[in-house]
Amino acid sequence: MFDFTGKRVLVCGGSKGIGRSVAIGFAQAGAAVSICARGAEALAATKAELGAQGHAARCDLSRAEEIAAYIADAEQALGGIDVLINNASGFGATDTEAGWAAGLGVDVMGTVRATHAALPALKASRGCIVNVASISGFGPSMRTPAYAAVKALLINYTQSQAAIYGTDGIRVNGIAPGSIEFPGGSWERRRTEDPKLYNGVLARIPFGRMGTPEEVANVVLFLASPLASWVTGHTVVVDGGQLLN
Repeated sequence: MFDFTGKRVLVCGGSKGIGRSVAIGFAQAGAAVSICARGAEALAATKAELGAQGHAARCDLSRAEEIAAYIADAEQALGGIDVLINNASGFGATDTEAGWAAGLGVDVMGTVRATHAALPALKASRGCIVNVASISGFGPSMRTPAYAAVKALLINYTQSQAAIYGTDGIRVNGIAPGSIEFPGGSWERRRTEDPKLYNGVLARIPFGRMGTPEEVANVVLFLASPLASWVTGHTVVVDGGQLLN
């Protein structure tokens, strides 16, 4: 469907779930792909799936110095950067110091720092950025107020980035996934640990199922492709109609 032959793609938070599917999708479309994450085991497993052009490095995306080192290492390994995917999340949910610190430190500042570090290479390639937000960012949340607010911030920041970097030929878009289920993910755990919550969310999705990481990855690849050459500053909802209810 997509051809990214010769393109160099970085996926921050690329070892599991949506990030893993995004990285594999780009690799299958011919791109050279670099991923980073904190967990060594999942990182190594996903790197093996990326093939000969894959690159991976451990990185704590809440730490500025580690982000700078990773971006520089990945740029050197791939020979440049055409696409930056900011996917990592600290999953800070609660309205507590810890909840806010996790979300602001990873979701927000991880995105800001990775973008700033990759910007010279993206300007050189006239590349693009895709930020991963959430449908939680479009309204209030009693269950995860910090997470919702942080994702709302990312949606707004995506618009600002698009306006700022448009003159450099860089497109910036976002995606807002709904509830996505995959092995080892939070919704798989909730299916058994909190069936009331799981089934309540499921009932609000018109298609009667959770989404898959691959369905989200397809939209990311579209936004990074020439097919979206005149799309910038938008956050695309990928939720199977979940927001409708």
